[in-house]
Amino acid sequence: MPADTPFRPLETTLDEAEALAILRQATDGAEDGELFLERRRSEVLVFDDGRVKTASYDAAQGFGLRAVKGEVAGYGHSTEMSIAAIRRAAETARLAVGDGGGVMADAPRGTNEKLYTHADPMADAEFGVKIDTLGEIDAFARALDPRVVQVSASLAASHQEVEILRPDGLRVADTRPMVRLTISVIVEENARRESGSAGGGGRYGLSGLIERSHWEGVAREALRIAVVNLSAEPAPAGVMDVALGPGWPGILLHEAVGHGLEGDFNRKKQSAFAGLMGQRVASPGVTVLDDGTIPDRRGSITVDDEGTPSSATTLIEDGILVGYMQDRQSARLMGVEPTGNGRRESFAHAPMTRMTNTYMLAGDAEPGDIVADVKDGIYAVGFGGGQVDITNGKFVFSCTEAYRVKNGVVGTPIKGATLIGDGATAMQQIRAVGRDMALDPGMGNCGKNGQWVPVGVGQPTLLIGGLTVGGSAA
Repeated sequence: MPADTPFRPLETTLDEAEALAILRQATDGAEDGELFLERRRSEVLVFDDGRVKTASYDAAQGFGLRAVKGEVAGYGHSTEMSIAAIRRAAETARLAVGDGGGVMADAPRGTNEKLYTHADPMADAEFGVKIDTLGEIDAFARALDPRVVQVSASLAASHQEVEILRPDGLRVADTRPMVRLTISVIVEENARRESGSAGGGGRYGLSGLIERSHWEGVAREALRIAVVNLSAEPAPAGVMDVALGPGWPGILLHEAVGHGLEGDFNRKKQSAFAGLMGQRVASPGVTVLDDGTIPDRRGSITVDDEGTPSSATTLIEDGILVGYMQDRQSARLMGVEPTGNGRRESFAHAPMTRMTNTYMLAGDAEPGDIVADVKDGIYAVGFGGGQVDITNGKFVFSCTEAYRVKNGVVGTPIKGATLIGDGATAMQQIRAVGRDMALDPGMGNCGKNGQWVPVGVGQPTLLIGGLTVGGSAA
């Protein structure tokens, strides 16, 4: 099927009636299931150290067929879009149903809402224009500061088209654009090198990202972070108060708390938050949502990969645990409604409960007052990688931009700082919530059980008391 032809496999490639009959046979006596069909195209261009380093294009299509009964799911998939392949996949998926006896769950409700409308971001600019833009970014960043010794700029775009067929005959389709620009800069002074990165994107067109008025600001921000790190001193170590900046630092919330509030972990009693519904799990004033309905955001989805419309789900309200994110299987087994959080990396993966855009609502404190209340601690505004243990909520996060704070005064930048703690305790130690809630610029990816999906995070400025800071300062 040509790339410029709309993805309608049940009309152009497959016989819908025959595919539906096979699906119904595979899910006879099951409690849920679907045929998920997908076509995806993606492009990544990387300009590194003054030349094109990577120019890759990928196209793939295929289907996955699932049958679910109780805790068991059978799944078969193939890149071959044919009735014969669907029949073979159905034989595999059918193994999960056994002797049957299940009652098919109700179909997802319909929706006419579209959270992203851009047709195909990969068609926004010619290949040469994209390469020229990356070259201009490289030249601009080098001209900003004589200390710049290396620049890397990348553009990524993808166009995903999905169609979902359910045993009841319901068909749900979605077309999902995605773009991202990332700029990294390395600076050198007195034989010391430091780096800084900036960027972002979302579910919209590529044209806005390659406008000079946009990428100049991204390049300046990457340089600013690199220059800050040039003067950074080794981070202190110990238990201290930590102020977190707004926006991207919400990645700590995502990892330390968000995963623990996914329905599958809770139904299996694998989460530190299992069995705590209705109880206080955070300080008063802390409200956390997972919201996939924000237009054009990286983590947003019009419908999830089971066909359920996306929603805004309140997880913690004024410190009280009030909800979990749910896919259809976990929702059914826990006796609640799906929340539109059933996501998968591709047709080759079965869906599971995943986050969309997870963030904390604003409070009423002035951000400046929050930092001024730090007597001896750090102010962290940028984060890199992190790890979390879902069963106990323990986390370790590395800071990419942070500052020493003494007596309320933001001082020297520090490097090598890590934040160590557990989500449940950290949420109870939030002392102040700022009024400056912000979402991240659109750069998050989330991994779970080997699958990766795009997500968003956000939060206001926060003050957390008594976090362990790992550092190398004597």
